[in-house]
Amino acid sequence: MDSAKYKGKLIRLSSFPREKYEAAYGAALRGHITCAACGEPVKLYLGIQQPPHFYHENKENCFFSTEDTLANHPEWNEPIFYQPSSPFLERKTERACDEAGYIQTLLKANIRLDAAQWQAVQATEGPLLVLAGAGSGKTRVLTARTAYMMAEQNISPSSMMLVTFTTKAANEMKERLLSYPNINRAFVSKLVVGTFHSIFYRMVAHFAPERWRIDRLLKSEWRREQMIKEAGRELDLDERQFAYDQALQQISYWKNTLVPAEKVQASSQWEERVAYLYKRYEEMKREQRLFDFDDMLIGCYEMLLEQPSLLARYQERFRYFLIDEFQDINQVQYDIINMMCAHTRNLCAVGDDDQSIYSFRGSDPSFILEFKQRYPDARIVTLSENYRSSHNIVAMANAVISRNRFRHKKQMNAQRAASETPLFFFPYDEEEEATMIVEDIKERLQHGAQPSEFAILYRTHAASRAIFERLAQAKLPFVIEQSGESFYQRRFVRSLLAYLRLSLDPNDEEAMNDLLVSLFLKQSCLQDLKAISILEDCSLVQALGKLQGLLAFQQKKLKAIIPLFRQLSKLKPLEAIEIIESEMGFSEFVKKRGNEGNMMERGTDDVRDVKVIAKKFKTVHAFLNHADEMIQAAKDNGQFPSSVDAIQLSTIHRAKGLEYNYVYVLSAVEGSVPHDYAIEAKRNGDPLPLEEERRLLYVAMTRAKHSLFFSVPSRRRMKAVQPSRFLQEFINPTAEGAQ
Repeated sequence: MDSAKYKGKLIRLSSFPREKYEAAYGAALRGHITCAACGEPVKLYLGIQQPPHFYHENKENCFFSTEDTLANHPEWNEPIFYQPSSPFLERKTERACDEAGYIQTLLKANIRLDAAQWQAVQATEGPLLVLAGAGSGKTRVLTARTAYMMAEQNISPSSMMLVTFTTKAANEMKERLLSYPNINRAFVSKLVVGTFHSIFYRMVAHFAPERWRIDRLLKSEWRREQMIKEAGRELDLDERQFAYDQALQQISYWKNTLVPAEKVQASSQWEERVAYLYKRYEEMKREQRLFDFDDMLIGCYEMLLEQPSLLARYQERFRYFLIDEFQDINQVQYDIINMMCAHTRNLCAVGDDDQSIYSFRGSDPSFILEFKQRYPDARIVTLSENYRSSHNIVAMANAVISRNRFRHKKQMNAQRAASETPLFFFPYDEEEEATMIVEDIKERLQHGAQPSEFAILYRTHAASRAIFERLAQAKLPFVIEQSGESFYQRRFVRSLLAYLRLSLDPNDEEAMNDLLVSLFLKQSCLQDLKAISILEDCSLVQALGKLQGLLAFQQKKLKAIIPLFRQLSKLKPLEAIEIIESEMGFSEFVKKRGNEGNMMERGTDDVRDVKVIAKKFKTVHAFLNHADEMIQAAKDNGQFPSSVDAIQLSTIHRAKGLEYNYVYVLSAVEGSVPHDYAIEAKRNGDPLPLEEERRLLYVAMTRAKHSLFFSVPSRRRMKAVQPSRFLQEFINPTAEGAQ
């Protein structure tokens, strides 16, 4: 149905304001929209598979005029399906030759390898680069190669080092090896398998056990942050203003790229401050004889560099090196491995430059791109068969990544036809985007899909706010990766909401504590305010105007904003926020503090996100209730066991290495993917961040096995946006793929 009644008035979707579809959807859920023919409640379909329409949920015999069918809204865009230029051609993958020897043993154990995989398994001597595209079976190659070397070539397992990027991957390698013929636990136990950190730590701890006692390791982020906060007090940095989490990330980046504190060349005031924190952090660790995870790598590097005899002993012990995820290694890891394999040059590097997405950690794709330059005699084996995704997904992923200039030229080939084709859908904004995705998931669950088959991927953690809320309200099981705090607990959001909370309760101490930072007041002022409140029998808000020891302009500003608090509670949330910005000084605060140390998530973005959700509520009280419910939902979600059958919400970075039947990519628009910072870098002459953004999208696409969906909203954070330049050519065939 195109029409229904709301509050006694007839509404037609074909002429209803597009921006109000989401509100109508919510009203229908609450039973406030009724059928124009029978008067019974109707629901509004706002999904992906069909155009919007009203429908009876449990009633099939309602009469309505045949003329009352849906007429498309002028702003409604039908989904677009990607059609590859070439159809899927079933072909037999070239298999490894059925020769005598270990390949026959593997075949009997039902372990099959294609020709390229078998080539990589057999190339055991000298430098080898295995370009393992997405879904190409690299884990099977690594384990088969290791088993082949031990069982067929009688290479001692104790002379081999197998390096993975996660402990989980290392354990998986060991378990898989035990399933191979002629491999037993005695063999596997002699292998050195682990992450860079675990292996290099064992090396330094063996030769300097007192220096590297495990009880001296700074395991928690909290302890490290406390140390640099102590250093920050020497610079009079406010704990609630300065981005200490970003400072720790920057310090780690400098360490992993072998830039000591005294050689940092700061490019901004923020970096100058972080460089000071870096220097003091290193001094405090030395004084207390502590070390962190980055020190494990640097310590190993320095030990081998400074003790040639010790390096020679390790070279005598280890003769074969297999490195997984080679595209993700950083400078210090790269240098250590090259030192250790210099004598035999038996280095097997397995990776995919098209999936290099961790530059913020110090990873550099040039290590894999220039492998042949460092090792001119290296063999290169390309694994180009994709055993994960359908033909249509693989074809589209190939088309996207082929636009990058700095890469090894290669193309993946799918091993199976498509049941569905990648789809673009066009919501109005992030609120409708979340609703459409949840509706689509609910439809698929009703048809037998399981929650754990779904993944919703986004560029930054902040982008998960709307989909998190919709899933929580729909009571669907979901798990969100916890790399970031709840949206409503973010620095700028907390400060903004503090104004609203104090408008309802002028004695809310927690809100006042959150407010002080936005007024450029120190946290110690809270105690002064509490004392004034008691002595002069006034609220904490009124006490702001009685603070002593401030500059004249500060006192004047505080006295001017106090009366405004009472007004806020009487306004609609969006109106109140606009007053907080323009008349209470919050815009000034965001302008000064909103991008300190973080290119990815800015304070202005947080404010726009708050406004998007605030539009849905009529009262400040209702809005804050919603925020508190979502804060609690985030806490509850964090208690879900990892084994629960649940929809996965994740940043694209966190999803790397995983796979799902159904993948939804949020906000495939300019400013999101690619991110604003990469677009700005391109304008300033640096194309590399934009290339990494394209690789990031490629990683997101290749997580999908069967179905892939791109959301392309027309508005994001209350501003009109354009489809991602990486996808323009598929949405508009006449467009050229932008670099």
